[in-house]
Amino acid sequence: MPYSPEPARQSVKQLQPSLIRKLSNNALGRDGVIPLWFGEPDLPTPDFIRQAAKDALDAGDTFYLPNLGIPPLRSAIAAYMNGLYGTQFDAERIVVTASGSMALLLAGQCALAPGDTLVTPAPTWPNLASTQQILGANVARVPLRPQANGWQLDLERLFDACAHAQALLINSPGNPTGWMLSDAEQQTILDFCRRRGLWLIADEVYNRLVYDRPLAPSFADKVSDDDRVLIVNSFSKTWAMTGWRLGWITTSRRLTPTFEMLTEFNNSCILGPVQVAGMAALGGGEPFVQSSLARYRAARDLLLDRFAALPRIFCPTPQAAFYAFFSVAGMTGSYTFAEQALEEVRVGLAPGAAFGPEGEGFLRLCFAADTAVLAQALDRLAPMLA
Repeated sequence: MPYSPEPARQSVKQLQPSLIRKLSNNALGRDGVIPLWFGEPDLPTPDFIRQAAKDALDAGDTFYLPNLGIPPLRSAIAAYMNGLYGTQFDAERIVVTASGSMALLLAGQCALAPGDTLVTPAPTWPNLASTQQILGANVARVPLRPQANGWQLDLERLFDACAHAQALLINSPGNPTGWMLSDAEQQTILDFCRRRGLWLIADEVYNRLVYDRPLAPSFADKVSDDDRVLIVNSFSKTWAMTGWRLGWITTSRRLTPTFEMLTEFNNSCILGPVQVAGMAALGGGEPFVQSSLARYRAARDLLLDRFAALPRIFCPTPQAAFYAFFSVAGMTGSYTFAEQALEEVRVGLAPGAAFGPEGEGFLRLCFAADTAVLAQALDRLAPMLA
């Protein structure tokens, strides 16, 4: 084979750098910036979770572990899912992963071949599409429609886009818009995938962060063991564990050996103390989940009240997650505006263009923050938004 000077293969060269990272990297070392650009809670992981990991580390839990995750954690996740949805999953249907991002990568490796087409609603978290593009898949995007009461998905348009697709990826509740499918819409999508023989990858990492009901609708209570459905979840958002990189896939028993092999060839296993921390979160984290949800609801309400007084702002009400995805009348470009907000008032916003062309004209603000900090950020932004 002749030598090629190309630094990377085509699917990698076509990737776009993260505009959020680009902007935040420009702020490194600056004092007084209120960072609302990343999708993470402002509080550190609760003490009891950290302590569980410390104890495991002190006990020498630093060796190789099973590819699929330690059995007690897999059992705890299955029990957690069953408690939420009234399902009857057992540990054999749970694959522990090194983050929700790794879960999406493994799902793509399982379901997609180079040249296959994946369909997903957009705007969307850039990693969802980029992970699959790295694998050589084509990504077809179906625009969500912004309405005052939230973003909406046209199911007929979604299904039309699947004419030549092999997989459908649904992130609901969604980042960056906070939109959410209904139970009926999920059932319609699942029935469509069954008829067409499509893979369905369901990213449900925000399933606990909902403001008008106890729990977001899930594909978990609709699937059977022979469905081609992979449900992705994560410890990051619910238990403020973004840096721990711990997630899981709920799959069928027949696919568990496949994921065991894929995990071996990707990252082998996950550090023991991290998995112990996950068990602690599942075992005693419910008070933290509820207190966090109350904080986010108060922050969301404050944000919407303040935005309502600014005629230039259009902000569809986020039904779930902890993001406001809003537009500013007269804004010439989302990255330019976010850069200006950083330079002039020291508030970090995520440019909508980071979430694909459908996001241009919008900005994302993560309101998983103390209301006093959020109010300060809005005070700073007010002259730019008035």
